[in-house]
Amino acid sequence: MLTTDSSKTRETNVDVGEVLAGTIDPRSDRILILDFGAQYTQLIGRTIREIGTYCEIHPWDVDDAFIRDFGARGIVLSGGPASVTEGDEDTPVARPCVFGLGVPVLGICYGMQTMAAQLGGEVETADHREYGYARVDVRGTCTLFDGLNDGEPGETALDVWMSHGDRVVRAPDGFDIVASTEAAPVAAIADAARNFYGVQFHPEVTHTKQGHEVLRRFVVDVCQSSTGWNPGNIADSLINWARTEVGDDHVILGLSGGVDSSVAAALLHRAIGDRLTCIFVDNGLLRLNEAEQVMQTFARNLGVRVIHVDASEKFLGRLSGVTDPEAKRKVIGETFIEVFDAESSKIEGVKWLAQGTIYPDVIESAGSKTGKAKVIKSHHNVGGLPDYMKLKLLEPLRELFKDEVRKLGVELGLASEMVYRHPFPGPGLGVRILGEVKAEYAEILRQADHIFITELRNAGWYDKVSQAFVVFLPVKSVGVVGDNRAYDYVVSVRSVTTVDFMTATWSHLPYDLLERVSSRIMNEVRGVSRVAYDISSKPPATIEWE
Repeated sequence: MLTTDSSKTRETNVDVGEVLAGTIDPRSDRILILDFGAQYTQLIGRTIREIGTYCEIHPWDVDDAFIRDFGARGIVLSGGPASVTEGDEDTPVARPCVFGLGVPVLGICYGMQTMAAQLGGEVETADHREYGYARVDVRGTCTLFDGLNDGEPGETALDVWMSHGDRVVRAPDGFDIVASTEAAPVAAIADAARNFYGVQFHPEVTHTKQGHEVLRRFVVDVCQSSTGWNPGNIADSLINWARTEVGDDHVILGLSGGVDSSVAAALLHRAIGDRLTCIFVDNGLLRLNEAEQVMQTFARNLGVRVIHVDASEKFLGRLSGVTDPEAKRKVIGETFIEVFDAESSKIEGVKWLAQGTIYPDVIESAGSKTGKAKVIKSHHNVGGLPDYMKLKLLEPLRELFKDEVRKLGVELGLASEMVYRHPFPGPGLGVRILGEVKAEYAEILRQADHIFITELRNAGWYDKVSQAFVVFLPVKSVGVVGDNRAYDYVVSVRSVTTVDFMTATWSHLPYDLLERVSSRIMNEVRGVSRVAYDISSKPPATIEWE
């Protein structure tokens, strides 16, 4: 059994980018985002990365030494749910050193409010709150807004997204008011001498039409940041880092066939070749032909060493009688660790365990270096290794957002059809079969899901929606097959459109497409008598059913 010192894992988890001999460091210019708890903070980070500049998100209360040592070209203060007007000791504020570093600062929503209050301005609770679309009138000149206009001829205005209950009523000394609305007369402020800016609206969301350009101007024009954060430079630096970090050691990786583990495998194979061994565990809950596709892609096409373990009977056996969603996840997770550990113990000389951990996993699990971020949900691959596993942990994708991982995968030569596949849950079909999981149900679901995805691709809709799948319902419905009565199962088709997966709307698929999907499933999949279409949006529903 693979057993070693888990404390050593943390000591050797070196930052990606520290070892970059002979490559361009795409993190040399960086933006620090201080998170005050806004639901949109990750969007700020993703947008700045899309612009081409590296950034990191950290809690608002990191200490002064961390902020100084970070070496930011600029600092962004995010929005948040708190109120500056509460004024108690628990009210989040930016560290005073933020305004004394001599670097540009951009405050967004709450970030603007706390900046204004801390620098001598005044904030109050508004009589009329602004939530949703708003139009701000641009006043005077400002680097962030000059030349931008969503208004009619003769006016200068921007279409933006607001979400605030407080408002700045007096700007600090040295600031000009550069935008306003009826409800928020101080909707944007600028101190060009110190390069301090504040916007009451959210430039990071797609509803703010010029938001991407506003952020680009702050990052590139104001902060003078380079834009070397691109897939080519990222790939070169990560490959070099992995080679240096691993040395002559051997690495194992659990290959699921999902985007994250697939890209991690391709990257490490490029870096260390046959000193990487991937273990692919078939849990009986994969999509149609998925095991064959994974082996075809990695073992045969890329030459990656892959051990294929068919443990479907073990997984399905342990899931017998289990109906609670969290209990199913636990059974699947524990069984995977057991199977993976048994297979990996057969491999000699392994020193590292590689995982496809990505940046949102770290943020949402409060896995940042400070450990102060609010926990949103736990991820099995962030600090979730069993205590007995003493392998050193290798996480080459730990600082990348999902969209960056996809672009990196294409850069490394993976087929776009693989890296741009819709998300698939870690427990697989186990959480798309409501109630007890049985082999019969899994096979029905596999066939139905394959038909749905095939028809979406044929109709040109697959890339227009964000996630699509079929759910198996443990209920039966009367139907007619030929001239005979049938009493068979019901499946539900689900398709959503989203930008960030925090909110999602159900996809308005054409009726003829839905009719074709329904007809094919009921005619081709034995055991299905009825097909429903889920038209629930998130919130209040979630994307997955379990």
